[in-house]
Amino acid sequence: MKNLFFHLMPYKGLPADFDKKYESVWVNIDAKLYNADLVGRSLNEYLDQMKFADELGFDGVCVNEHHSNGYAIMSSPQMMATVLARETKRAAILMMGPSIALYDPPMRVAEDIGTVDSMSGGRVIAGFPIGTPFDTVYAYGQNPASVRQKYLEAHEIIMRAWQGDDMFAFNGEYYKQPFVNPFLKPKQRPHPPIWVPGGGSVETWRWAAQKNFAYGYTSFYGAQNSRIQVQGFWDMVKEAGGEKNPFRLGMVQFVGIADSRKDAMRLYREAAEYLYNFNLRVSPRWAVPPGYMSEETKRMQIKSTMQQTALKAVAAVRGGGLSMEEIVERGYVIIGSPDEVAEQIRDNCIALNCGNMMNLLQFGNLSHEVGMYNIELFGRCVKPQLDGLFAKEWEHHWWPDACSQVHKPVPGSRPAMPTQHSAPPAYANA
Repeated sequence: MKNLFFHLMPYKGLPADFDKKYESVWVNIDAKLYNADLVGRSLNEYLDQMKFADELGFDGVCVNEHHSNGYAIMSSPQMMATVLARETKRAAILMMGPSIALYDPPMRVAEDIGTVDSMSGGRVIAGFPIGTPFDTVYAYGQNPASVRQKYLEAHEIIMRAWQGDDMFAFNGEYYKQPFVNPFLKPKQRPHPPIWVPGGGSVETWRWAAQKNFAYGYTSFYGAQNSRIQVQGFWDMVKEAGGEKNPFRLGMVQFVGIADSRKDAMRLYREAAEYLYNFNLRVSPRWAVPPGYMSEETKRMQIKSTMQQTALKAVAAVRGGGLSMEEIVERGYVIIGSPDEVAEQIRDNCIALNCGNMMNLLQFGNLSHEVGMYNIELFGRCVKPQLDGLFAKEWEHHWWPDACSQVHKPVPGSRPAMPTQHSAPPAYANA
């Protein structure tokens, strides 16, 4: 099993009355809430955390792309991945972005990922998300009915560039480029492993299954709320004649670890409530623009009672007021001692047949000190309990060869529990 450190790089500067005064953290967030000094400090801390995860033996580190929001301040995954290619030594670098339909020409993505892969010695996993409607349609002005077709054309250009050495012309409906020269290519040949991050659309399941790509389900409402969506992907894999190899599925999960469950509830309470009531406060009017979601996907969601439950939970989050007890009870955040957390993750992965867990260990307004503590406890005490899961029965075909070895953390003792839970008060009024 692969355990990765997935970093949203959250914004810590939302005011204490954000859930009462502001409609949405995404698309129309008030730009006056932005604090450049806070973002500078935060990004440097976040990169230090990802470097630390590499030293602790995490299998991979994840970056992604979002725009016009106070939920995740990483607008360019290529930029962050370039830093990580130099600062990390062993971990795979999963680029859960760029959103390739937003680039014109898409060769920019092919060249950027090729550069990062060469710098890292062949450690990149190329994640190609279609992108959220908040980013693609509203923040970047794309036609919701054509985003998927643009995505498919962009993917074709990138794959042709990576797999060949000859210059070619591309004359598509959305991209027209007479001279495509695939000079800057990845170190991995014919190309890095491909993962397709998605939020649960039937078309994305089918396409990833048919292409034999790995699928990364990026719900932020916990593995235990993902059974219907994950089963939908496995149904498509079966339809395409593929093996139910757990390593072709990745899941996202927020995690908070301490010496005991009681300590974890206390240590992560403020950050978890900040995350779900502030960082994820999104107006429903930005969620599903006309034409963005297919009829097939809409029908799947309507028929799914679990999906309806999830939508009610999302509505509760948008309205604010979720408590730590509700967040943990619903499985949005897994908390407890290292042994308790390892057991919960193992049970979820076995139930969902998931071989890649993308753990979110820095979230909300969690202080850097507590974030580092959480990362270290996971690397030293949780990950070793999970490393062997699925390894004897299956081979991981969606992982860089340069990162195939299981690494042990640098020597060190178990860290003491910190006292400062959330960001300093000055951040809250940034």
